Amino acid sequence: MVVKVIGAGLAGCEAAWQLANRDIDVELYEMKPHKMTPAHHSTDFAELVCSNSLRGDRLENAVGLLKEELRRCGSLILSCAEETRVEAGGCLAVDRGGFSELVTRKIRSHPRIRVISEEVTQIPDGPVIIATGPLTSDALSEAIGKYFGETGYLHFFDAAAPLVTAESIDMNQAWWQSRYDRGTPDYINCALDREQYEAFVKELTTAEEAEVHGFEDKNVFEGCMPVEVMARRGFETLRYGPLKPVGLIDPNTGKEPYAVVQLRQDNAAKSVFNLVGFQTHLKFGEQKRVFSMIPALHDAEFVRYGVMHQNTFLQSPKLLDRYYADRRNPMVAFAGQMTGVEGYVESTASGYLAAVAMAAKVQGRNIPDFPKTTAIGALGLYISDESIENFQPMNINFSIIQPLEKRIRKKAEKNLAIANRSLEVIDQLVAKGI
Repeated sequence: MVVKVIGAGLAGCEAAWQLANRDIDVELYEMKPHKMTPAHHSTDFAELVCSNSLRGDRLENAVGLLKEELRRCGSLILSCAEETRVEAGGCLAVDRGGFSELVTRKIRSHPRIRVISEEVTQIPDGPVIIATGPLTSDALSEAIGKYFGETGYLHFFDAAAPLVTAESIDMNQAWWQSRYDRGTPDYINCALDREQYEAFVKELTTAEEAEVHGFEDKNVFEGCMPVEVMARRGFETLRYGPLKPVGLIDPNTGKEPYAVVQLRQDNAAKSVFNLVGFQTHLKFGEQKRVFSMIPALHDAEFVRYGVMHQNTFLQSPKLLDRYYADRRNPMVAFAGQMTGVEGYVESTASGYLAAVAMAAKVQGRNIPDFPKTTAIGALGLYISDESIENFQPMNINFSIIQPLEKRIRKKAEKNLAIANRSLEVIDQLVAKGI
């Protein structure tokens, strides 16, 4: 039996890989390069659009735990991320181009995966996993809407940050350091004094925005909020967010700056840098004007401006089970951000679990139980929790993982204990041959 996987993003590639490695033939459909979305720039699979960072890598951090679970479960995405890793302090960041190229090469070379380059406009008969992401084509979006009924779809807006060339950064007004000197100094830090910060915020809050149909501040996902929207929430908001200076010392003054813009490398050659937390939908000319007010970026060369997209997701608690399958038809499953998991790692986890469950169904085996004590299982249980009244996209966090039976006062120690408990369960599942 052949399982169809629709979409070759992170969730789709992970799903295809897990199915194929369980001796199941896979047809992987991807509409690129014949049809591209506004957010994509490459014809390779698993393209990272919003940021090159796969976020924190410490077990005291929920996404660090999720990544470690996926590593132990044989994740394609995590193995490719490790092979193309670039330094970013305590985060897992990759050379975006190298990462996507490696995922694409491994998928195309797998003997059980056949890649079909065409757009899918109708939901195929199962078994199928639909992982077309938050930028699903209009035709397939309409088909999914009809499949579930129009109430099955919601949407929100998110945005991508601009990129600048390394050689255009004024290093006389910037320095290398990771916050609190954790790990290697992998970030370029651009300081602003109070006067510079005040002028920057004033221009940022009044700059002209690109028109995005249907956009309102209230529809923005909190985890990917445009920097100008944050600035409108209050003068000090950015200083407690992406421009937080805590843990950084400007070598030019020997003091903590009033505000700091951090830049993170976007490729292995360190020739292009991402403005951390600067997702935006300002007009391109306004981005150049306002962001060049940052002293170290006065002559910055922008190789990509920030862009904004309307992302669509399912009302999953009403529609999907804990394995991301249609409650009415378990041979039709969904994965990725369209299910309401938010973030690259979370999307990968959903693709992994949807595929493991689909493989078990196809092969007549019991579906492995990923309980709420694991991050992988907790995500699936969150998106399928029918008691949630106002469902919104969710990053992995410790609040949705089953708490410990004993109380531990210190947060880091408590989180580490939860992580160790989770990894014991994962190791048991792996030992059973999930």
